[in-house]
Order: sequence, then structure tokens, then C-alpha cells
Amino acid sequence: MLVPRHAVAAALAVGLALGALALGLVLSSPSVVVVGSNLVPAEGSLGGAKGGASGCELGGTVPAGTTAVRIGLGANIGPKVSVAVLSRERVIASGQRPAGWGIAESVTVPVSPITSAVENARTCFRLGPTVEAIEGHGGTVEAVTNTGKKVRAQSLRIEYLKQGPSWWSQITAVAHRMGLGHAPEGTWIVFVELALMIAVVTMAVRLALRTLGPDSERPAPEDGGGPGATVAKAAKRVVPARGAKAARARPSRSRPSGGDGQGAGLAARSRAQLRSGLSRIPRAAVICGVIAVLNAACWSVITPPFQVPDEPSHFAYVQLLYENDTLPQSEFTDWSEEERVALMELHHQQVRFHPEVQAIRTNAEEHRLAEELARPLGRTGGGGAGVAHSQPPLYYALQTVPYFASSSGSILDQLEVMRLFSALFAGLTALFVFMFVREALPRVRWAWTVGGLTIAAAPLLGFMSGAVNPDSMFYAVSAAGFFALARGFRRGLTRPLAACIGAIIAVGLLTKLNFIGETPGMIVGLLVLSLRQARAARREAVRSAALGVGIAILPGVLYLLDNLVRGRAVLGSATQLQSPNGGHGSLLNELGYIWQFYLPKLPGMTTDFPGLAPWHALWFDRWVGLYGWLDTVFPLWVDKAAFVVAIGLVVLAVLGVLGVLPATRSARVRRLSELAVYALIAIGLLVMIGAASYLEFPSQAGRYAEPRYMMPLIALAGVWAALSARGAGQVGAWIGARGIRGASSRWGPVAGALIVALVLAWDIFSQLQTIARFYG
Repeated sequence: MLVPRHAVAAALAVGLALGALALGLVLSSPSVVVVGSNLVPAEGSLGGAKGGASGCELGGTVPAGTTAVRIGLGANIGPKVSVAVLSRERVIASGQRPAGWGIAESVTVPVSPITSAVENARTCFRLGPTVEAIEGHGGTVEAVTNTGKKVRAQSLRIEYLKQGPSWWSQITAVAHRMGLGHAPEGTWIVFVELALMIAVVTMAVRLALRTLGPDSERPAPEDGGGPGATVAKAAKRVVPARGAKAARARPSRSRPSGGDGQGAGLAARSRAQLRSGLSRIPRAAVICGVIAVLNAACWSVITPPFQVPDEPSHFAYVQLLYENDTLPQSEFTDWSEEERVALMELHHQQVRFHPEVQAIRTNAEEHRLAEELARPLGRTGGGGAGVAHSQPPLYYALQTVPYFASSSGSILDQLEVMRLFSALFAGLTALFVFMFVREALPRVRWAWTVGGLTIAAAPLLGFMSGAVNPDSMFYAVSAAGFFALARGFRRGLTRPLAACIGAIIAVGLLTKLNFIGETPGMIVGLLVLSLRQARAARREAVRSAALGVGIAILPGVLYLLDNLVRGRAVLGSATQLQSPNGGHGSLLNELGYIWQFYLPKLPGMTTDFPGLAPWHALWFDRWVGLYGWLDTVFPLWVDKAAFVVAIGLVVLAVLGVLGVLPATRSARVRRLSELAVYALIAIGLLVMIGAASYLEFPSQAGRYAEPRYMMPLIALAGVWAALSARGAGQVGAWIGARGIRGASSRWGPVAGALIVALVLAWDIFSQLQTIARFYG
């Protein structure tokens, strides 16, 4: 059945129109501004508090119109916070913030509006059950005791917020601020950002119109039978031919057996297969990659310098590698003079973790920054690279190329060029996700575009890939691994493909240590493919498996040997995973903690996360939006609305899975073994993240509860989006079969168009939220 192009166009138009309407409403809505405080300086930490703690602070004058109270309380995972504003003993406003907030060094609690100003108010708070100690932030002030004596006492900083002017009225000022503290500088950079996003939306809409219109659910031309193709058919490519064909394929007798001729022939065949594979990359996959690059480039312009997780450390690593010609020697933050000056003039410490503090806002600050960076500042660091010091060097070695290319400019010039280089990995990620969906759902051609575009426009991919961070390359390598395995499951394992899978594993291990979690699953996938191939060609299967595994473990072997030679711990920094420091480090407790880190607690387990459900409050809500230095989030109502949408997509995805399962039992078994490999990869990564978090439990329980750590599984998210659209088609077909007019399987591409429009809107609003955080 052909889907009318106007149906897809209408779906896109409706989705984009709703997004534009929402955009207009948001820009017309009032901003939130700070209108008062208790005059306590933000000097630093005041110590910790436990669950159930409560207290009251001198609140000063509470302005009229106050709708929220911001208190200096910080944690990785914050508890429920109840706030009451009192005038003498009368409560004039109250409110609460549910558990799950964190990262920032303050918490904003919405309260009932205060109609008139209140002097000499008190602001009281109560904490719910805590996962970890809550840190107070504020300073020392002069207070008067009941006897009239003046004393100096520590107090939490409290600020009062209310609705301010609309965002429309601030566009000019915001645009001006966006041009400060960047390279290049100037208000014109806003038009570059607009042009990039217009290009992203335009390319996505055109691709959706072209590929979601004609619905052709049939095997791909080179599929040879689609997902139901047998292993024997795939193995025919590696079984020696007979008769005349064998004579033509047999090596010449003049070549020495096992000599350079055979090696050259294998290399030539590998190059030919590589060229053939590149020529078969669909144009739509390339367009998805370009969209992802442009989106990441847009994020690189929006996000202020060094206001991305650990970006100062990652930049320092590259600088050490190039300027000092050495790897980092410690986790100290002894940056180069140039980086220290840049961070100081950008007010990095004051802005990071403090949503109430924006990036530099005046021309005077911009001029001072330019003057300081124009001085002859040293670029050689002291050997430390902060939290990045233990990471493998491949990503940083690649980043020395843009670092050198822009070395004649300032550190801000270098940072932006390096960010744009990282954006290229976003393109590779989107391309490999498209190709993975293509292999996973070969008969549903339009679904390939849905999966590819969904990932290309994903805001978290753009945010992290528009920064200097090895996560950008990690995502691309992981997506490539999923694609290579899916290609093997669908078409059979060949020696070049086995070598490719091994190379992907090796590159992943040289990119980021977290790839260790994915490695067992990928090696198991390689072995499963070899076992399938062994049914038709056992010797070739053994050679392929040995080649792939050998390439995969080579970096690890060299790493272990290097540690032995240098007299260090054999497993290096991974040794710490063996010795939890929580004081209750039994394996059973650790497994219970990891389970609760992602899933609801089972009966009999110790409660490690009292007062909240991590799977929802941490992983889902933060996945909806967590930008800047992990201190920029959406309002609470957005998380609730997103949860409803996600539940609907999960239901549709389940229906989509049921619709693409093979008909025969043997084919279903083969497909389930493929899914088991993907699940093993995901579980390995999640266990490693949970184990790293457990190392700091209970003093800190949620330091690694960041959705960016799950982004290596982004290929599975692409399939989820495609299956959700496919599930909508299943629903349409089921309803249409019961005589409901207008219902049919064409609902699938239409739903896919709506999903793409939804993700584009999500990306745009995420960028606006970041702009409001840093430049509002």
C-alpha cells in the first residue's frame, strides 16, 4: 500500500505548527527573575545535613509577586524539600519540590504566590529521606540574638523569584549576550545559530517527505531474502566453489602458497569490499549524518565555553598531549596559565552549578577577557588533567589536529574548532544508527529514516557532540559496533566483517574506559556469528573468530604489558572497581545497589534510594533535559508530559516488535539470539556505570546518574523510534480490518513523521532552555 505524500506532509505540518505555536507561547510567557534575597553571600559550603533535617533562616524582605524560593542546598540526588515562608508565626506561602533534583548547588521550590511584600520574614525548610548527605551553601552574616547582642553566624543563601518580562521583550539583550565570551564574538553569531537550525529543520522535513511517502515494505535489493534468510545462504559466500568456478577462483600455481600473493589478494578484496560498502551507503543515511553535524555545531555555538561536563579537563588533556608531548600524570587541576586565565575571566566557577548566575553579560567583561587572553600566556600545563587523566588517549590524539590548526588564535578559538571537530562524530553516530535500523528492520524502508532522523536531531547527542568530550566519539564507535553486528546477523560473518568488529572493539577501548562494559557483549556477538557460520564452513568460522577477537584484545594486552613493565597495577585505574569503599562492600549488596540504580526495588533488598524511584526521577527526568554543566533542566510539568508520551511510544514499540517477528520458529530463535547479544551489550554498560557509582556509596550515591552515560546505546533508541512508528501502523491495520474508515497501515509513516517533528521541537526547546539559563 502506498502512503499518500500529502498524508506525511500533513503530519509534518501539524507537528511543526504545534511546535511553532508552543514556541510562540513560550516566548510570550514571562521569564523568571530574581527579585530579592536574604543578603547572605554565596561564599561556599556550610557542611552537610541528613534526611529529615529541618531549619529556619532569616529571610529578610520577601518581595511581592514571589512565586518560587531558591535555597542553597546541593546534592547529586536531592530529597523532597518542603518550604514555608513565615511572617512571625503565620505561614504566608508554602510549596515543595519532589525528590530527584540535584547536580546544582541550589534547589528552586515553587510556592504559592505572595501578594504583598513581607518584612523580617523567616524561610523554613524540611528535607525528606535522603540518599546521600545534603550540602548547604551560603555564607557568614551578622545576626542579633534575643538579648540584643550582635554575633556572626552561618546562614543558607535564599533568593526569591517571580515572573518578569516576556522573552520577546528581551530578545535583543539576549542576542547581545550570546555574542559575548565566545570565539568568534559578536551578535551576528546568533544569525549563524538560526541558520544552522533552519538548515536542520529544512533538511529533516525534505528527507521525511521523500522517504516516508512511498511505503515499500520489502527486502532491500542486496538482502537476498530479508531477515528470514538462512545462515546457509549467507555462508555460501565463503564456501569454496566447484568445477569451472573453482578453477577460476583457485590461486595461480606460480604464487608461493601462503606468500605475499595471497596476502595482497586478501588486502585487495578487503579494499574492494570497503569501496563497495561505501558506495552502498544510502543517501538518506548521509543526510541524517549531515543534520547531526549541523545540530551539534549549533549546540557548540549556544553553550558557553567550558560549560559542558568536564570540558576543562578534556581540553587540558589535549593541551598536555600537544604542548608537553606527554600523557597526563595526575588528576590534579594544574591547568596551563592560559586555561586558568580563561576560566577565571569567564567566571567559570561562579557560573558552574549555579543556575542563578549567567555567563559574562557586559561589554566591559568581554573587553577584559580579550585583553587577558591577548597576553603571552603559557600553554604548558603541570601534568594534571583532572577527571580525564585516566582515559585512553585516542580521542585526545585526534583532537590535537584541530588544536594545532587553530593554535595561532586564542584558547577560545581553539576550543570552538575542537568542538566543531567533535561535531563530526555526531554525524557518524547518526549515519551508523540509520544503517543499524536498516539492518534490523530491512523490510520497513521508511522506518530507517525515522530512526536516523530521531537520533540526528536528538538534543543530548547535539549537546555532548558539540563539546570537547570523548563521549562524542564513544557514541559513534558504539553505534558502529551495533551496525556491524546487525550486518553479521543478517548477512552472515565474513573475515573482513570479523576484522571490522574487532577493530571497532579495539577503537572503543582506546576511546573511553566505559567501553569495557560493552566489550563482553560484542565479543559474544562475534562468537555467536562464528558459530552460525561454522555450520557451513567451520575452518573459515574459526579463522574469522580468531581474527576478530585477536584485533579486539590487542589494545588490552598492550596495556597490561605496559603496566607490568612500568611496575604499576596490572589493571591500572580499573583496579579500584575491585575494592568498594562503602563499608558494606559485599557482592550481594553491590548487585542490589546496581539493580535499584535502574529498576524498582525487589522484596528483601536493602533500601539504597529512599524516597524516590531512580528509574523515573533520575534516568527519565534527566533524560528529558539536562544541559549546561548538568544544571539546566526543564520545568517539572515538562517531565510529566514527556512521561505520558514515552509510555505511548513504549506501547507502540511493543506492538511494532510483534509485527516484525519472523513467522517460523527457527527464524524467531535466530532473531532472539541477536536481541540477546544487544541486551548483553546494554547490561554490560549499565553494570559498569552502576558499579562505578557504588564505589562512592553511601557518601555519594548518584554521581553517575547522568543520561549521557547511557548514550552509547543510542542505536537501540533509534530502533525504538522506528518500532514505535511501525507499531502505529499495526494499530491502524488492526482498526482498519474492523471496518473503521481511514484506518490502515499507512498510520506508520504518518506516526513516524510526527515523531520526527516531536524530536525537532524537543531539540529547539532544549536549546532555548540553555539560552535562557546562560544568557537570560
